[in-house]
Amino acid sequence: MTAETTTVHVMRHGEVHNPTGVLYGRLPGFHLSEAGHGMAATAAQWFGHHRPITHLVASPLQRAQETAAPIASTLGLDIATDDRLVEAGNQFEGQTFGVGDGALKHPANWWRLRNPFRPSWGEPYREIAERMLGAVHTARDAARGSAAVCVSHQLPIWVLRLTVEGRSYLHDPRRRQCGLASVTSLTWAGDELVRVDYAEPAGPAGKGTVGGA
Repeated sequence: MTAETTTVHVMRHGEVHNPTGVLYGRLPGFHLSEAGHGMAATAAQWFGHHRPITHLVASPLQRAQETAAPIASTLGLDIATDDRLVEAGNQFEGQTFGVGDGALKHPANWWRLRNPFRPSWGEPYREIAERMLGAVHTARDAARGSAAVCVSHQLPIWVLRLTVEGRSYLHDPRRRQCGLASVTSLTWAGDELVRVDYAEPAGPAGKGTVGGA
């Protein structure tokens, strides 16, 4: 008998309204920008053309919940919330990040960067990987034989991908393949992961958009 196929689409939220350019992390009150809402709506239509999606879950943060909302409306699903999909903890949260005009202009902050393998400035990569794997496995089990969508954040999604692909956690954040409103899709045959795909249903972020977490 052929094992049933299940896909979990792990989506990054859309662009966030962040005029001061801080690392907002897990701070409350950071919502999608107008462009971000457009990204979420476009992604919702994209999901509508895929195999039946029967489960939708999002990080508890406002930007993830707002990204999930048009998907829920388009597909007729409720939004479940899973705290394990939340943004990674970061000691620079609420600050701008740079050498000349941000947190790194203060030598007292430099010690936080002493170990990029862990990393020393925030939640350990292995802890991020463990909770993200738990969240996507729960979503997979809820959508056996069909598909699920999990809305999360850039670093947790990227650490998840590095983990399932057996790659090193040490990386250049500027080179993460995890654009705004992008979708990293994990497909299982039974409990065996058989493929990882990547898509940008809302298109690549333009030069005028804001990156963020």
